[in-house]
Amino acid sequence: MSAPTAPTEDRAPSAPPPGTKESLGRSKRVPLSAIARRRSLTGWAFIIPAAALIVLVNFWPMIQALFLSLQTGRGTRLSWAEPLWLNYQRLFQDETFRLTMSTTFIYLIIQVPIMLCIAMVLANLLNAPWLKFKGFWRTAIFLPCAVGLVSYALVFRQIFATDGLANDLLIKFGLLDANVNWLGETGTARMVIILGLLWRWTGYNMIFFLAALQNIDRSTLEAARVDGANGFKTFWYVTMPQLKPIILLCAILSTNGTLQMFDESFNLTNGGPGNTTMTVSHYLYNVSFRNSPNFGYAAAISYAILIIVAILAAIQMKVGDKRD
Repeated sequence: MSAPTAPTEDRAPSAPPPGTKESLGRSKRVPLSAIARRRSLTGWAFIIPAAALIVLVNFWPMIQALFLSLQTGRGTRLSWAEPLWLNYQRLFQDETFRLTMSTTFIYLIIQVPIMLCIAMVLANLLNAPWLKFKGFWRTAIFLPCAVGLVSYALVFRQIFATDGLANDLLIKFGLLDANVNWLGETGTARMVIILGLLWRWTGYNMIFFLAALQNIDRSTLEAARVDGANGFKTFWYVTMPQLKPIILLCAILSTNGTLQMFDESFNLTNGGPGNTTMTVSHYLYNVSFRNSPNFGYAAAISYAILIIVAILAAIQMKVGDKRD
């Protein structure tokens, strides 16, 4: 009769000897938390350099400009203003600032609505299925955007000079009896600047509208036609509501661009006659770099432009964006 064996105890499996496949596989396993942490660090490694560059290039100069707007003096001889808001207080007493601001708003009120309406009409025409040579027409209308700001302003200055092409053509067709000094009168000089803005920026906005039109669901248009809606009603009640986001975007971009306009005023009329065509950005340049530079007051003007742009953008967002 054999001797009874001792009861076996439940023991945890022993670790595999080092160097075997089981030990190597177990050593390569990484906790999920470590994987998530590694991915997060990788993402931050890509984001931090770009964020630091944005802060260095954009936000740090804005902070410096804010401190500069609280100082007064000429050239580099600056000291803190007393009171600190002295430069901002001066804005309300500066007749030239008020004149340039009103002139800029004239450009804004007249040019932006006309430009957006023309861009919308052109986008609808270029989106029509019956139109031939679409690529050519789209390129031709967009091409002015590729022309340099200084170049096109100088071309317009030559066209509307007293002995320029505009006077020659109008006299030839009997619309004028004598040459007109287009750039020497306030009304006509402003009109030339507005024409230049329309010529250059209409095609830019047209591309946005055209891209939005091509993304509209065709079934909604077909349903409107089946219900008996004509072309205008289909456009107004079906197409326009779907274009509201892009219309809002173009309105904000055009408003911001007009309020910061400089090249047309500087190169076409140099602000004349009598500063009546000068924009507020042009005036900012003159305060900063002409005559006796006043960097503190110029910084205050720049912040006034920033505040106006922000207020108008907020109003446009509030009025135009009806989403819940």
